[in-house]
Amino acid sequence: MSIHGGDVYRNHVDMDFSINVNPLGTPECVKEALHRAVDLCGKYPDMEAEKLGEAVSTFLGVPKEYLLFGNGASELFMAIVRGIKPEKVVIPAPSFYGYEYAAKSVDSDIIYYEMKQENNFCVTEDMNCILTEDVDILFLANPGNPIGNLLDKEMMKEMLLHCRDKGIYVVVDECFIEFCGNQFSFLPETAKFENLILVRAFTKIFAIPGVRLGYLVCKNEAVHTRIAGQLPEWNLSCFAQEAGCICAKQAEFIEKTGNYIEKERQFMEKNLRKIGLRTFPSASNFIMIYSDIPLYEKLLEKGILIRDCSNFKGLGKGFYRIAVKRREENEILLKAIESL
Repeated sequence: MSIHGGDVYRNHVDMDFSINVNPLGTPECVKEALHRAVDLCGKYPDMEAEKLGEAVSTFLGVPKEYLLFGNGASELFMAIVRGIKPEKVVIPAPSFYGYEYAAKSVDSDIIYYEMKQENNFCVTEDMNCILTEDVDILFLANPGNPIGNLLDKEMMKEMLLHCRDKGIYVVVDECFIEFCGNQFSFLPETAKFENLILVRAFTKIFAIPGVRLGYLVCKNEAVHTRIAGQLPEWNLSCFAQEAGCICAKQAEFIEKTGNYIEKERQFMEKNLRKIGLRTFPSASNFIMIYSDIPLYEKLLEKGILIRDCSNFKGLGKGFYRIAVKRREENEILLKAIESL
């Protein structure tokens, strides 16, 4: 079984609900930027990504010095652990496998914080008990993946203070935050906490997973330098840089997406429960469900791919994640499940 969704290369797939990219698709202006970038292929891309840095700095309202770009968020997770060299890492379970993959690459000792199903797999204050002085990095996601739930802001501020006192760096993955609303982001906290490293990507919100463009926000200059030293030279293609500059100007598109996703997610949740499936509360563009029916195999027979979550640590057989897509696609999925 694949550790990620989107394996359309080894399956016959007509509709892919296993990856969580924007159902509204790539904005036309971003596609145009990618086409323009073809003319730049004869030159090396800007190693310092200066124009991209200026665009994203303005977009986020943070100093350009806080920013570091990567070939997707995954490259940044790897650079973070190689720059900090943590001996011990705390990761909630279930969580995105990329944190574990990165930590294992530097032979870190991994401590798993098991989130409870009765709490809808939320991070709670009791995590502080395992955040001791010998922990170097805590990985969190806001919203979580595969659940889609948001971190509690007040609890997180206390946790950031606790981690700062213990010398723990907190890496918060916000690759899906634009689907939820930027008011839920911890971006404002980056100016207050030097132990906070925020990671985001343009991949999901602008539906460009093939372009590979992520970024981190961190105030700590020394840590910033150590992470930057672990990134390859010319790690951003001319395509990523050109597209990113345009993406950073699409606030209206992001707002439109957020409104669309909220409406469609509520439609999906209501109808999935009507069919008899258990849904877990999500604020993002995907929903985790539980079913006794082997949904993955049966839907794949119909050419529909969903994410089997049984290989997430802390989950098991019967848990699945489905993306929120366009209404006509969502209706096809609902009818396919209802027919099983």
